[in-house]
Amino acid sequence: MNYVIIGNGVAGVTAAEVIRRIDARGPITMISDETHPPYCRPMISNLLEGAVDVSRLPIRGPDFYDRLSITPALGSRVTSLDANTRTVTTKDGQIFAYDRLLIAAGADPRPLDAQGLDLKNIFFMRNIAQVQDMIAALADTRHALVLGGGLVGFKAAYSLLKRNIAVTMLIRSGYPLSMQVDETAGEMIQQVLCDHGLTVRTGISVTAFEGSGRVQTAHLSDGSQAQCDMAIIGKGVFPAHGFVPTDRIDTDAGILVDDHMATNAPGIYAAGDVAEHIDIARRKRWVNAIWPEAAAQGRVAGFNMAGQALSYRGSLSRNVIRMFDTDVMTAGRVSPRDTDESCRFFSARDPGRQTYRKLVFQDQILVGFVMINQIEQGGVLTSLIQSRTPVKISPHHLLDPGFNVSRLFAR
Repeated sequence: MNYVIIGNGVAGVTAAEVIRRIDARGPITMISDETHPPYCRPMISNLLEGAVDVSRLPIRGPDFYDRLSITPALGSRVTSLDANTRTVTTKDGQIFAYDRLLIAAGADPRPLDAQGLDLKNIFFMRNIAQVQDMIAALADTRHALVLGGGLVGFKAAYSLLKRNIAVTMLIRSGYPLSMQVDETAGEMIQQVLCDHGLTVRTGISVTAFEGSGRVQTAHLSDGSQAQCDMAIIGKGVFPAHGFVPTDRIDTDAGILVDDHMATNAPGIYAAGDVAEHIDIARRKRWVNAIWPEAAAQGRVAGFNMAGQALSYRGSLSRNVIRMFDTDVMTAGRVSPRDTDESCRFFSARDPGRQTYRKLVFQDQILVGFVMINQIEQGGVLTSLIQSRTPVKISPHHLLDPGFNVSRLFAR
């Protein structure tokens, strides 16, 4: 069996390791548009912050490809897929044939509709090379603009603040992390960042950049201008499946897969940020572009590609973030755009201790939560969402950070 894996992130790496464990001889080719060996993508913000150096990012040793007899094709972006001839073609004209194909191409940053994007010091933050370019520009940076208040924008802003660079965040929504948290949590997070020097402007975007070779000024949608030495575009991502023939492979936001991570096209699988499966909390198809789900999906895909049936139960969005002395944990359905009239909300806030806890229920099933500080019970709450275990005690008990978990299982 000839295996081709598009992408060498954690989904592709995990799939390759599983395949090789089952099939010791089948050729495996891994194609990636990056030239770096497998590394921990979530840690690139730590690299920008200066908390780690690049040597800490690899997730496998330098012998990874040789040890597993994998043929790497690095620096090659796939541009087309022919499901009839079972081949994929890269931008530089290489053609790879497959018997089993895994699409684990990840996600690409959403582009910005603005003039002047060709100026220097305007960055996306998606890979090591981009962050290394940012770091090289820091010596001449006094003020940075961060466009977008999602996870990428948030991490970029926090990293630059830690380097004592003035940062202005421009977001369309009313508060940061609006896709992950509710308004109360968002305002608390924003206050923490502002207390450490962040400037946040809401309901606003950039229409154009100007500068002499490098960015110096941003023109904003309200007619004003902002001076900057650097701009980071963090407007979210979209699954990288532009090369997929949609007349042969079903797609929506991501590539649609079944419980075996298989697409509707024979021999083709998808996993990671590019794949769309069932979200456990939402009970509908969703793309949850997070590291643990990518690893889990890659494992399931690898087993099935190598001929051993294994099912995936669904994904769950969740994040744990630490900023300065504040911890944030969120999972499932919390954002107002994620909830509906069937949801019930329970919340408690202690301004003195700077704590906040919100639970979202459908009937007796916990489907989401957000916590700020005192997040130690987050693992238990996450397990309740994943298992869809009915909560038969009053939800108000779960709002107490000192809640005794054993009460959930008392008869």
